[in-house]
Amino acid sequence: MNRIAFLPSTSVLLMLTALASIGCARAAPETALDSAVARVRVVQARRTPLSLDVVVTGDIQAQAQVNVSFRTNGKVAERRVEIGDHVTANQVLAVLEPLTQQANLDNAKAALASAEALLTQAKMSYERQKQLLAGGFTTRSTYDNAEQELRTTQAAVDSAKAALGTAQEQFSYTELRAGVAGVVTSRSFEVGQVVQSGQTVLVVAQDGPRDAVFNVYESLLAQPPAGDTIAVALQSDPSVTAIGTVREISPTVDAASGTVRVKIGLKATPAAMGLGAVVIGRGRFAPHESVILPWSALYRYDGRPSVWIYDPERRTVSVRAVEIDRFGPDIIALKRGVEPGERVVVAGIQFLRPGQTVAAAEIGDRP
Repeated sequence: MNRIAFLPSTSVLLMLTALASIGCARAAPETALDSAVARVRVVQARRTPLSLDVVVTGDIQAQAQVNVSFRTNGKVAERRVEIGDHVTANQVLAVLEPLTQQANLDNAKAALASAEALLTQAKMSYERQKQLLAGGFTTRSTYDNAEQELRTTQAAVDSAKAALGTAQEQFSYTELRAGVAGVVTSRSFEVGQVVQSGQTVLVVAQDGPRDAVFNVYESLLAQPPAGDTIAVALQSDPSVTAIGTVREISPTVDAASGTVRVKIGLKATPAAMGLGAVVIGRGRFAPHESVILPWSALYRYDGRPSVWIYDPERRTVSVRAVEIDRFGPDIIALKRGVEPGERVVVAGIQFLRPGQTVAAAEIGDRP
C-alpha cells in the first residue's frame, strides 16, 4: 500500500516563498540593466535657411570733429563757452592775457608812424631838388641822393606796415575761435591756466551730417547684411527713425571690449536725434543654410564646443567638436561638425560618456 506523505501547510508555504525568491533573484539583473541605460532625446540634423535680425545699440556722433587750440602761448584770461554750447565759426570762445602781444603791436604802430614821417620828409626834399635841378640851381648828385633817400624811406614804410600786420595777427591769436559752426563736446582748460600753442583745449562737433556709431562683435562682420541700408530708431522714442548706410568700419578690434566700431552715415537726421542720443540699429543678414539645433544640444568637451551624436545601429553615443556659426535666443547655428541626417542628442547629455549605450527617442515621438 502506497503511502502518501502530507507536508504540513506551514512547510508548503515556506517552499513557495523560497521559489518565488529565486525567481525574483533571476529577474533582478534585467531590471537593473534597464534602469542603468540612459534615456535621451535626439533630433535629426537638417540644413535650414537662416536669416538673423541683428539689433545693436549705439549713439549719435558728428561725422567731423575739430580740435580747437590757441595759436600762441599765454595765460587764459576769459572763457566764454561751456560743454554743450552751440558756437558759430567766428565766435570768440576764450581770450588770453595779451600783454606781450599788445606791446609788440604798440611798437609796430610807433615804427610805422616814424617811417611814414621820414617818408614825408624825403618826399618834400625830393620835390625841392627836382625843381632846383630843372632851374639849374642844384647838382645832379644832390638830386640823385634825394631820390635814393625817398626810395629808402618808402621801403622802410612798407617794412613797418608788414611788421604791423604781423603784430596785429599775433594779437588776434589771443582770441580763440573754432573756425567752424558746431557744438562744444569737450573742454580741457580753465581761467588762469597757462596753455601752449597747438594744445587742444576744446573739441567742437561740426554741424552737418551725423553718424550712428555702434560697437559690434567681429563675427557679425564676417557676412554683410542683406541690404545696403540700416534702420536706426531713437531708444527713448522708437517712433523717431532714420535710414543710413555703412560709412566706415574700423580696421582694428578694440582690445578692451573686443568689438569693432562701425559708423552708419544717416541720410537725414531728425531733430530729436541730437549728439549723444542713444539709438538702436536693426539689420538683417542675407539668408544662408546652416544646421540649426536647440541650445540644449551644446556641450563643452575638452575645452571646445561639442555635441553628442547618436548611432541608431549601435545605440551608442559619441562626442564631436563643432564650429558655431550664429547664436540665437534659443538656438545655435553650426558652421561645420554635423552633417544632415545625423542624429544629435538634445536632452540628457549631462549623463553621457563616449561609447555609452542609450535608449533614444526622437523629438516628436513619445518618450
